[in-house]
Amino acid sequence: MPHDVTPAPRPRRSLAETGIALGPLDGRYRAAVAPLVDHLSEAALNRERVHVEVEWLAHLCAAGVVPGAPALSDADVAYLRAVVDEFDAATVAELAEIERVTVHDVKAVEYLIRRRIDAAPAVLGDSTVLPRVAELVHFACTSEDVNNLAYALMVQGAVGQVWLPAARALVGDLAELARALADVPMLARTHGQPATPTTLGKELAVLAHRLDRQLRRIERAEYLGKLNGATGTYGAHLAAVPGADWPEISRTFVEGLGLTWNPLTTQIESHDWQAELYADVARFNRILHNLATDVWTYISLGYFAQVRGQGTVGSSTMPHKVNPIRFENAEANLEISSALLDTLGATLVTSRLQRDLTDSTTQRNIGPAFGHSLLAIDNVRRGLAGLDADPAAMARDLEANWEVLGEPIQTAMRAAAVAGVPGMENPYERLKELTRGHRVTGDDLRAFVAGLGLPDDVAARLAAMTPASYTGLAAALVERYLA
Repeated sequence: MPHDVTPAPRPRRSLAETGIALGPLDGRYRAAVAPLVDHLSEAALNRERVHVEVEWLAHLCAAGVVPGAPALSDADVAYLRAVVDEFDAATVAELAEIERVTVHDVKAVEYLIRRRIDAAPAVLGDSTVLPRVAELVHFACTSEDVNNLAYALMVQGAVGQVWLPAARALVGDLAELARALADVPMLARTHGQPATPTTLGKELAVLAHRLDRQLRRIERAEYLGKLNGATGTYGAHLAAVPGADWPEISRTFVEGLGLTWNPLTTQIESHDWQAELYADVARFNRILHNLATDVWTYISLGYFAQVRGQGTVGSSTMPHKVNPIRFENAEANLEISSALLDTLGATLVTSRLQRDLTDSTTQRNIGPAFGHSLLAIDNVRRGLAGLDADPAAMARDLEANWEVLGEPIQTAMRAAAVAGVPGMENPYERLKELTRGHRVTGDDLRAFVAGLGLPDDVAARLAAMTPASYTGLAAALVERYLA
């Protein structure tokens, strides 16, 4: 029997208590995604919960809804809003302390605000009415009334203030590069085979146009919210104050937060708007993934040289290499982001009966979903910034593939046949016989054209054509349609 030579595990010092991040977004890639922390972190969620609770209290008092509730002074409202504005690490720690007792995150937020209200006279003087309205904190609310509004505000802020500006800057970079390369001819490759020439700028413009279209959809996104109680019936609201128009009070409150009011829900806001938004962001991701793989391929063909940033190490063993790592990194992060966004969209639209808790854990992954996308955007921008086109490399490929002119020649023959020029029979088949499976030269094609009997102007136009000049309206399309 062989001896077991597996070494015994050696005791190692634990890293679990050091505060080291478990995932790369809070570790290696923190700098690229840090702006999202203000919007999509757990601390940001609690700050928005405080925001919603404070504004609901102020809204109830301003509307005079609850009999006997006094109006708040400007100083009272400013004091309450300062709880949101001054939300910091110490507040996070205080909330954690309260939650250890409540074992309920939203209830902890309610108790935090009540603590601040209890402390108001020491700051504002005995004239403040805040202690008299303490019972209106979280009035008639279920936790989801607060959570759905908090998440809507978080995602709206993350998209509008962080993700969209980064994505817009990327599309701007790409459009600028497309315009600069609009008239640089390039051999196209349909199915990976030499095909009708285009320009490098036109191909980049297609991707910029596609990405821009998705951004315009995302810019039009609705962020829905509701505040209607434990099962969406305003039951507690009516039980406490039966004479109030609670749907109207809810509508004005939600819209006052800058959100779109959802009038008909169960306990939860239905999250359909999130699924719609995440589908659009995932589609943007996938188009950007297409860009990354295409640019990677152009680099491998030599059409782009990675000439800037040469101080970096490309390969650990091959000194000549500059690897297209920015685009490869982007591909991976876009795939992770899209998978998370797909899962969010699929999970959030379903809830058992009037409520289950699957959305709670799911929504805590909104940050990573946008984080991986933002990281990819950063990588693509940095990758594009390090590229220089090599027109000479593209010209060599064009010169080696004169057979691509079979298309314009046979098409001109078809037009001539319709115009009544004799000898134009079977143009496609004749060009197929000449070009398929053969390397042809410019001289071969010019000789073929000369023997066709085409009108002189057509023959001269075709004889002057080269693969590099056969780019159609590619350059003009960039100028005309790339907004």
